[in-house]
Amino acid sequence: MAKVAWIGLGVMGYPMAGHILKKGGHELTVYNRTMAKAEKWVAAYGAGRAAPTPGAAAEGADFVFCCVGNDDDLRAVTTGKDGAFAAMKKGAIFIDNTTASANVARELYASASAAGFGFLDAPVSGGQAGADNGVLTVMVGGEKDVFDRAKPVIDHYARMVNLIGGPGAGQLTKMVNQICIAGLVQGLAEGLHMATKARLDIPAVMDTISKGAAQSWQMENRWKAMTDGKFDFGFAVDWMRKDLAICLDEARGNGASLPVTALVDQFYSEVQRMGGSRWDTSSLIARLNNADKSKA
Repeated sequence: MAKVAWIGLGVMGYPMAGHILKKGGHELTVYNRTMAKAEKWVAAYGAGRAAPTPGAAAEGADFVFCCVGNDDDLRAVTTGKDGAFAAMKKGAIFIDNTTASANVARELYASASAAGFGFLDAPVSGGQAGADNGVLTVMVGGEKDVFDRAKPVIDHYARMVNLIGGPGAGQLTKMVNQICIAGLVQGLAEGLHMATKARLDIPAVMDTISKGAAQSWQMENRWKAMTDGKFDFGFAVDWMRKDLAICLDEARGNGASLPVTALVDQFYSEVQRMGGSRWDTSSLIARLNNADKSKA
C-alpha cells in the first residue's frame, strides 16, 4: 500500500481517485480548489482525507496525481503558492493526467528532476464514461524506470497504459488523439446529415456501415444521440476547443499542417455561439442542422 495524493476532483479526477482508493487500497489524500468538493469525495468514499492546499496533499506522498484544467491551473497547483512540488519528497513521482501543452510538461519535468523526484505527463482518453468505469487510455511521457514504478497505480483507472517516449510525449500523443477525434466527429456528423437529407433508414444505415471500414468508436457510441439531438455525454465543446488550441499552437511550432483540425475548431466556435459551450463534442451535427433552419 502506497501513500497517494490526488489533486483536482473534476468530472474525470473524482472517479479516477476513487478507483485508486477502491481497487488499490492505498492511503489517499485529496485536494480540490473548492474544499467542499474534496470533503464530499471523502464522505462519498468513506475513506481518505481532504487537504487544504496542493502542498499539504502532496507532503509525504509516494505518488501524487493531478487532473486539472489547463497549463495555468497546472502551474498553480505544482510550482505556485502552496504548490505540490515544494512539498514532495525525494524519490516520489508526480503523475499529471491533465491535457496540457508539451511545453509545460517538459518545464515541470525539469523542475521535478532538479528537486529529486519523478514526473510523468500522462493525459487520458475515454471521457467521463471511461473515468467512471476505470477503463481510460493513458498515454505517457517520461523516464522508463519512473513509469515502471507508477504503472501499477495508474492501472487502477485504466485499461491501456503505454509509455510513448520522453518528457512531453504523452501530451503530444494526446494532441494526435484529439486531431483524429475532431475529423471523425465531423465526418460522422456530415454522414448522418446526408442520410437524413436522403431520407434513409438511419438505424439500418448505421447498423450496416458500422460493420465495415467506416466503423469507429464515435459511430458506435454517438450516432443515435447525434440523430436525437442529445449532447449531454461528457466532454464539452469548451474543453475540445482548449485541446485543439494546444494542437494548433504545437503545429505552428513544429511545422505540421492541420487544415482539417483548424476548420473543425472553427465549426466548434460556431457551436459555442449557438449556446453549445457545454454540449459534448458530438454536437457538430447541430451546426449542420442549424444551417438548414437558417436557409428555411
